[in-house]
Amino acid sequence: MATLLRPPSDVSLDADRLPGHVAIIMDGNRRWARERRMPAIEGHRRGIVALREVTRAASDWGIPMLTVYGFSTENWKRDSTEISLLLDLCVYFAQSELAELRRNNVHVNVIGHYEQLPAPSRDALDGLMAKTKDCTGLRLNLAVNYSGRCEVRDAVVALARDVHAGKLAPDAIDDERIASYLYTANMPDPDMLIRPGGESRLSNFLLYQAAYTELLMTDVYWPDFGRDDFAGALAEYQRRRRRFGGS
Repeated sequence: MATLLRPPSDVSLDADRLPGHVAIIMDGNRRWARERRMPAIEGHRRGIVALREVTRAASDWGIPMLTVYGFSTENWKRDSTEISLLLDLCVYFAQSELAELRRNNVHVNVIGHYEQLPAPSRDALDGLMAKTKDCTGLRLNLAVNYSGRCEVRDAVVALARDVHAGKLAPDAIDDERIASYLYTANMPDPDMLIRPGGESRLSNFLLYQAAYTELLMTDVYWPDFGRDDFAGALAEYQRRRRRFGGS
């Protein structure tokens, strides 16, 4: 497991070689809290601060798209009290971050089956999207009640229905057609995926889209992941040579 080191404050990033789409698995909130003998929810609250800082940095550097894993379908297996607090935190995020997001011209989009959330959380996310829909800067995709396998399954079902209805010929199904049936239709695949928290797996996140994505793992817990860590990840991305399956 390689740890991304924070670069010096005068790190120089090539503005012409920044990723167009960055994905982040916001991991390590509970472990961060546990090591400080705090309730798990404190780690999640601090994770919102980290998201604010990274979103602001992405906007400042002109990165067009940021997709973050906020709540997976597997999270429903957690303790009911923690789930309830997470859903309350979803409402808190939508209300507390709205002014900051609008100030930075951030357009918020939600992917996943968030419509299955309780009404207060669902309505808060709907409101956040509605109130930032005219923003023209960074696009922030929140993956909420999201599962990569469920996304692929939904796409397969939709494709099968269109083939059965005669709207689509089987021979017309190629990579681009499949991508157009995903929750991320009309979005570019992520160039880079960052996973803080010390784990080295995708955890059912953007499974189809991440085929050629550069993966960067770090031991830094998400609540501690700040602007300098993000700059370090971008610097590492710029040191790599992307081959897309070629030699």
